[in-house]
Amino acid sequence: MRFRRFGKTELPLSVFSLGMMRCLASAEVAQQTIERAIAFGINHFETARGYGNSEQYLGTTLRHGVGVPREQLYITTKIPPTIDAATMAREIDQSLERLGLEYIDCLAIHGLNTWEHLAWVEAADGCMAAVRRSVAAGRVRHVGFSTHAPMDLILRAIATGQFSFINLHYYYFNQRNAPAIDLASQQDLGIFIISPADKGGLLYTPPAALQKLCQPLTPLELGYRFLLSDRRITTLSLGAATPSELDLSLAVANQDQPLTQTEVNSLERLEQHQQSVLGSDRCSQCHACLPCPEKINIPEILRLRNLAVAYDMTTYGTYRYGMFEKAGHWFPGRTGDRCTECGDCLPRCPEALDIPKLLRDSHTRLGGTPRRRLWD
Repeated sequence: MRFRRFGKTELPLSVFSLGMMRCLASAEVAQQTIERAIAFGINHFETARGYGNSEQYLGTTLRHGVGVPREQLYITTKIPPTIDAATMAREIDQSLERLGLEYIDCLAIHGLNTWEHLAWVEAADGCMAAVRRSVAAGRVRHVGFSTHAPMDLILRAIATGQFSFINLHYYYFNQRNAPAIDLASQQDLGIFIISPADKGGLLYTPPAALQKLCQPLTPLELGYRFLLSDRRITTLSLGAATPSELDLSLAVANQDQPLTQTEVNSLERLEQHQQSVLGSDRCSQCHACLPCPEKINIPEILRLRNLAVAYDMTTYGTYRYGMFEKAGHWFPGRTGDRCTECGDCLPRCPEALDIPKLLRDSHTRLGGTPRRRLWD
């Protein structure tokens, strides 16, 4: 296991962190998963108020003892933004009680996703007033935020100067947040990548076409190596539900060197293949088509279509597409069949894509069973 400095927090985190969102089966299974993660060298555990019994399970395991001093383990919990300080103060109290801890190493504002959320954060008497009091009292050591927001909001949140770390989506197959990685690094924020195996493309169950293009590595290995080779990134989340789910990912936990020529060749092969297969229908993700009058998330839908057509990542595309209109601000936007062919987006597209046609095609390819967030 490799370790990296978590930005200005100065915490030495393992390059993989155990995300506790799926550790919900039972306290016993959660304990086994945590203990196996520690045996692999993981020293950072991330939970949230919204992850079912996750905080209690983590707290129970820590109280039973895991063979490592508390001071050598780093605990992050996440609490949604609140409109007032009193509510946030109660939430912090409850998280500490559920975890059975005297202090939290890292507290993340969970889902800073809308401009209203940012206004609560920026208000003098908003939720951050309670967070600052908890920091002063030694009950919270470091403060950051997780986000699924549009780029301009993420950059504004970083620029507030209130945070020491950020949790966000960034993967080979979705590099939209690259400017946020740049700014966070410039401001010395610790950078935590959310769910690179799952949200990053269901890379643990890849289609045959993708496997062939990534050779000699697996898609999962190549996806991890793309991130681990970037020294600006501190740690990647592993959302294991059972101990055995850790094994495949942690096989690359000591491979954080620069990309090899073989790996560069594989990434270039992926890019060239996508351009060749999609041709003039390829969406380059410039986002110039937004806003859409029907609130359709055009770029995300066309990103999923890119992946389905180029790499046969239809299962992943269906999984993510099914979140539209089901997850609120966590995954905003409406489905492609909502398009009225108004033509508002067409003159703004620098590639002259037939966006209504592509939206219809995307809905036909990906409009499977709707999904919901795991903890709902």
